[in-house]
Parts: sequence; structure tokens; C-alpha cells
Amino acid sequence: MSEPNPPAAEAAIAQTRFVPGLSALAEGYDVVFSDVWGVLHNGLRAYAGAHDALTRFRRAGGTVILISNAPRPGPSVMGQLDRLGVPREAYDDIVTSGDMTRMSVEARLSEPVFHLGPERDKPIFEGLPVRFTPVEEAAYIVCSGLWNDREETPDDYRGSFEPLVARNAPMICANPDIVVEVGGTLVYCAGALAVLYEQMGGQATYMGKPHAPVYEEALARAARIRGSDVPVSRVLAIGDAIRTDIAGAAGIGADALFIAKGIHADELKLAADRLDAEFARAFFAQQPHRPTAAMALLEW
Repeated sequence: MSEPNPPAAEAAIAQTRFVPGLSALAEGYDVVFSDVWGVLHNGLRAYAGAHDALTRFRRAGGTVILISNAPRPGPSVMGQLDRLGVPREAYDDIVTSGDMTRMSVEARLSEPVFHLGPERDKPIFEGLPVRFTPVEEAAYIVCSGLWNDREETPDDYRGSFEPLVARNAPMICANPDIVVEVGGTLVYCAGALAVLYEQMGGQATYMGKPHAPVYEEALARAARIRGSDVPVSRVLAIGDAIRTDIAGAAGIGADALFIAKGIHADELKLAADRLDAEFARAFFAQQPHRPTAAMALLEW
């Protein structure tokens, strides 16, 4: 028999609202920080209801900053959104873990680097005089993902990591996500490699959610757009991942709207895109961070 939840935990669970749409919450916030992959699209197709909801929020005077753990700069992710059919009217700006990684690389241009990740992530370094070297000569590693995320697992990298850990080469993780959904299939991300690297004794620095720097940058951009600082009490973070989106919101003291049809869909046993509130409450009871509100798919 499982241990009962303490009263404080029961109160936190009870406070999670199950809402039919963003319109039920919108008046309480000036700014939305929205996740991208898992909320606006699933890697293969866009969710029309999601970008419609964000567009309506903006038309009512709100500001939308997309925060993505994509290991590519914001303009590159914007191009992907264009191709998927997400209109630019749905958001004001975008901050990515790739942007934050690029800032970190700029501060270390004198040091040779080894890039671990697919060719599609190379825009992180575009225009920078970076000196790439073989892994044996690198002062540090930028990890943006697995070489082949459809076939490999983190365990395939243990042998490569052993000599790096032995000489204390630090890793910059350009995507803290552990997994991401691609058309209904979960694939490993750079975060899974960084976790393994730390377990083996290495040092890893994470550039995106749930860590504070990406939120500080998003708050700064929202302030520039709105012309004044935005209190976190007027910010709603939207995302599908407890570990990154919901934890990140909790870390800055913002409210969070959880989207169930994402990486936790199987755990929540979503049927016909319907979220069972009682089942979801039991799921939230087991999590270190709980959302303010929840719904199956982002809609207005």
C-alpha cells in the first residue's frame, strides 16, 4: 500500500484546475511563456488549436514568448515553425537553449571544442570563429543530441565518455530534454546524454529549461516588448514536461499550464485526447512539481 499524501501535498493537488481552454485563465496573465515541441507541434505537424489560442491571447493584449529546448538558435526554430504552418502572429519572440548555448560558446572562443550531435544543429556555431577538434584534443564538449536518435541510446556513448570524464572535460548540454515526442514516438535528447555524463563523474552545464538563465532572458525580452518589467505573478508558463516546463515555472515562481498530450501522454493514458481528471491527479501526486492548471491539448 502506498503512503498517503501529506496534507500540504493534497492541497497542492487540489489546486490544479482542469480547464477546457486558455480563455479560462487568460485574464489573470500578461505574458505567456510557451513550450514549442509538444505544445505547438509534435515534430511532424502543428496543432492548429494551440497556435490559435496563443494568437487570441496576443490579440487581447498579451505577450507570448516561446521558450524551446531546441539546440538551435531562435531564427532556425522560427523557420521550422514557418514550415509547419505556425503563424508568426501566434508569438512575439522566441528564446531557445541553442541561443543560450551560443552565448556560452562565445565566451570560450579561445578554447577548442568537440561538437557531439547531428549536423542539423550546427547553426549554434554559425558565424562564430569556433575551433573544432577531435574529442581527444577538446577543452570542452557541446552536446546537442545523439548522432542518430532513431537508433541509438545513451548507453552507446559510455565508451566515448570514459576518457572525457577521466580528464575532466566539461560538457555544455544544448538541450536539457531527456526525450521528445516525434510523431507519437519518444526519442532521446541531449539531456539524456548529459545525465549519463554526470552519472559517470563528469560535469555538465544545462542551457535551457528548467534552469533560470533561459527564463531570465525571456523575462527581459517580454519587458522590452511591453515597455516595463513583468512580475512573475503575471506570467503563465505552458508546457508538456514536468521535469522541464513545470519545474522551470516553479523555479521562477510562475504559474504553469500542463498540456497532457505530450511526453507524458502514455503515462496519463489519454484516450481520444481526453484527460481524465482523477487519473491526472494521481499522476501529479507522484511528481516533484505540480501545475496550476491542466488540459489535454492547448486550445482557446
